[in-house]
Amino acid sequence: MSDNHSYTTNIEWTRNRKGALSSPGLPTMEVATPPNFPGGHPGIWSPEHLFVAAAEVCLMTTFLAIAEKSKLDFLAYRSSATGTLGKLDRGMFVEKIVIRPNVVISDENQREKVITVLEKAKKHCLISKSMVTEVTMEPEVVVR
Repeated sequence: MSDNHSYTTNIEWTRNRKGALSSPGLPTMEVATPPNFPGGHPGIWSPEHLFVAAAEVCLMTTFLAIAEKSKLDFLAYRSSATGTLGKLDRGMFVEKIVIRPNVVISDENQREKVITVLEKAKKHCLISKSMVTEVTMEPEVVVR
């Protein structure tokens, strides 16, 4: 695999403060200003949602890759994430993202390995490494 990757997106304004986000080979997604800003729209993905989601998805996909290489046996992975806006002299910015992964395992003896793999995933997530935003993790490991 080449070390150089590129990702192309396109956006077209549709009306008001809404647009259509697309990328070659992917479904088009409606995007808008979030509802807590003037002219914002509820129920539509916003740049703020996508920013938080990018960190969350990257943690998951990095976890999955490391778990596979580590031969970690787990039953389920899910997470939630919250991004918090802050304000500086230069304006508003996403100050912090907290990702709460929940990993289900069948063997208590795997708990420490799950935590280790999650910590490695957080460290190696290229999206989080590319952000100025502080990204933290609050993992939960459940044994079933």
